[in-house]
Amino acid sequence: QVIQNTVHVTSAGVIGTWWFVPSEASRCCSPAVKDSFVRATTFSFGSICLGSLIVAIIQALRALNNMTKEQDECNFLHCIIDCILGCLESIIEYFNKWAYVYVGLYGYSYIDAGKNVMSLFQNKGWTVLITDSLVENVLFMMACGIGLITGLIGYVYAKLDEDVFAGLYIEDAGVPGFLIGLFVGFLMGSVLLSVVESAVNTVIVCFAESPGEFQTNHPMLSREMRAAWKEAWPSECAEM
Repeated sequence: QVIQNTVHVTSAGVIGTWWFVPSEASRCCSPAVKDSFVRATTFSFGSICLGSLIVAIIQALRALNNMTKEQDECNFLHCIIDCILGCLESIIEYFNKWAYVYVGLYGYSYIDAGKNVMSLFQNKGWTVLITDSLVENVLFMMACGIGLITGLIGYVYAKLDEDVFAGLYIEDAGVPGFLIGLFVGFLMGSVLLSVVESAVNTVIVCFAESPGEFQTNHPMLSREMRAAWKEAWPSECAEM
């Protein structure tokens, strides 16, 4: 959680710099990357840890509930508790996704960032836009595709070199090779694609808050984005 949220905050800072001061974020190793990472690991690290801690506590309570469920006969009550904790975990993760954008952009505290970004969407009437986003689902499918490809590579490698799992006394070495490749590929793909998701979320927040700067600094992209959004959400984006 901490590493993932640190990447999220760093990406938000870089995209914010590109949005407002494009000259400082014009290349891969620009000062915006270093400055955003330093802010994320110093001034904003407390906010990152707070949001991560809340999610970790809820996950620990769910794990504890699942452990006690096996020893207790009252499974119905445990199912209700698990459902409530699962809903809380989803809400907090959704809150974190947008709160950390403000943390990366302006260095707000965790609570203030969440309040400000949600108030921004409510005032703009953009709650439908952020709930209707399919970016997360698309990136998840891409991560699964990466995992399947690396899993096949692991399967082929294990078949070609069957001694790779010789010490484990496994008859078919292709199965663990596939599973290990699938896990590693999915994990690495998810981490890399989370940067894309963070960038998209930051663009949505910046577009809601400062569309004028986008038009000034990136006029062609601004026109294309306005046209696409008006086509997808004509009523919510009528005033663009």
